[in-house]
Amino acid sequence: MIIITFGTFDLLHIGHIKILERAKSLGDKLIVGVSTDKFSIEKKNRKPVYSENERKKILESLKFVDEVFFEESFDKKREYIKKYKADIFVMGNDWNGKFDEFNDICKVKYFDRTPSISTTQLIEKISQV
Repeated sequence: MIIITFGTFDLLHIGHIKILERAKSLGDKLIVGVSTDKFSIEKKNRKPVYSENERKKILESLKFVDEVFFEESFDKKREYIKKYKADIFVMGNDWNGKFDEFNDICKVKYFDRTPSISTTQLIEKISQV
């Protein structure tokens, strides 16, 4: 089974690790789409702390991640799912229901997020120090 997920993965934290480990546990291969810098700015209205190449390298270093590619837009998700022949598409439950349209080409699963942690909160906390 091939699993695919997407994200910015800026300031990698325990919440990211847990969702990636859970995703990998569903299959044999975990493929991760990491948002390009341009797409990250469009989504979050801020530049990522780490560049797209640094974030890709960080994700590639994780033992449970098999492949990483750059995600350029929400509009290309269907194309990415088909290209990588994903059987299951995983996202955090903060996106609950938003990607159900892809159930026609793969199974869509939403995982609970790790409570009390987010990249935005971490950035705000760091900037206050």
